Amino acid sequence: MRSQPVSIVGAGLAGPLLAILLARRGFEVTLYERRPDPRQRAPQAGRSINLALAARGMRALERAGILERVRPLILPMRGRMVHESDREPTLLPYGQRPAELIYSVGRGALNRLLVEEAARHAAVSLRFEHTCLGVRGPQHALEVVDAAGRHVETSSGPVIASDGAGSAVRLALAGCALMTWREAPLDHDYKELYLPPRDGDFALAPQALHVWPRHGFMLIALPNTDRSFTATLFLARSGAPSFAALDTRAAVERFFAEQFPDAAALLPDVAAQFAAHPQGRLGTVQCAPWHVGGEFLLLGDAAHAIVPFHGQGMNAAFEDCLLLDELSERHTRWAELFAAFEQQRRPDTQAIARMAIENYAEMRAGVLEARFLRQQLWARELERLYPGRFVPRYAMVMFHPEIPYAEAERRGAVQQQILDALDARSGGAQRLDQALARQLIEQRL
Repeated sequence: MRSQPVSIVGAGLAGPLLAILLARRGFEVTLYERRPDPRQRAPQAGRSINLALAARGMRALERAGILERVRPLILPMRGRMVHESDREPTLLPYGQRPAELIYSVGRGALNRLLVEEAARHAAVSLRFEHTCLGVRGPQHALEVVDAAGRHVETSSGPVIASDGAGSAVRLALAGCALMTWREAPLDHDYKELYLPPRDGDFALAPQALHVWPRHGFMLIALPNTDRSFTATLFLARSGAPSFAALDTRAAVERFFAEQFPDAAALLPDVAAQFAAHPQGRLGTVQCAPWHVGGEFLLLGDAAHAIVPFHGQGMNAAFEDCLLLDELSERHTRWAELFAAFEQQRRPDTQAIARMAIENYAEMRAGVLEARFLRQQLWARELERLYPGRFVPRYAMVMFHPEIPYAEAERRGAVQQQILDALDARSGGAQRLDQALARQLIEQRL
């Protein structure tokens, strides 16, 4: 396979990482990206939900040899700082060990670093402002034009598409009846807001993901290295309340003052920000197959975009790159490699897509319920009593990359049944019935 140059379409996050991994194995790679070079201009403001880097993504960055260069860009978050409307904020820890953290990272800074690292490899050629128009001819050649609209000659080797949820490669292959795809849009959209430093310091506790849950919607805020926060409002597209209802400056100001008064006091001219920043869409993408022989492969959001509520979109894409890199050791033909990748990876991406949607309900509503909080405490206690045997689902997803997503979902369902049984026996009491818990765990786990 190393005699064939590889084309990668999309230089957002997964594309440069994959280019680095392939170059380290001796492949020649050309990376195409329709946007300008991120090393030469600042990222567009108002369009990015801050990213959460967790163990799966960090393991892939470590494999590529660049984790230490990424560390200055990230900030640790110990848990969710829940801002209820009628009480002081409360921290709900993500884990119970010092290393069980997730990390906030700005998309623009991470993208720029990944591109810089890819450019260090002589085997990687970067082609910015090059747009994929589709595929043409019986050989399904990749059709690319440069910034001047001139057609660019591309290699005859395999094409790997990492060009995001709106993948041009996926659309082109679907247009040739080589695959099918569908998007399940969420009926909630998002809008980014900027929360600046206050007197030169963080305006909120920095080692947490802040969330203002309001049952049907929520606001979150993640810390940045410049001591600002990137806040994101998730709200229904229509109805009341909704983005459609926030159609005047007064409506926006009233909504934030009523629903998020503490955050509103920290957001400079929230109505102006709200009007200036675009309204983003959310959804889950599914397609089949992910590959066309040994000619094309989709990975990351191009193959399986998910909603952002488990903080796993980037981590799942990076894990895709890691798996493809590992499988390349065992296969000598691209078609075999691509088929093995899809067969092994598809169940896991379907599982994390479901868990991400479930986590939205948990973040905006579950954290307000006594039953949820009670079971969270029990789950932590059972993890201490039965280490390695009872591991909360969130911990399996975020801190245990050795556990596939599908297995985390399966084990998580069994553990939830145990917690529900304990809850039914407790009658709403806080005390954990350890004897029943031991019996259920020995029977079911």
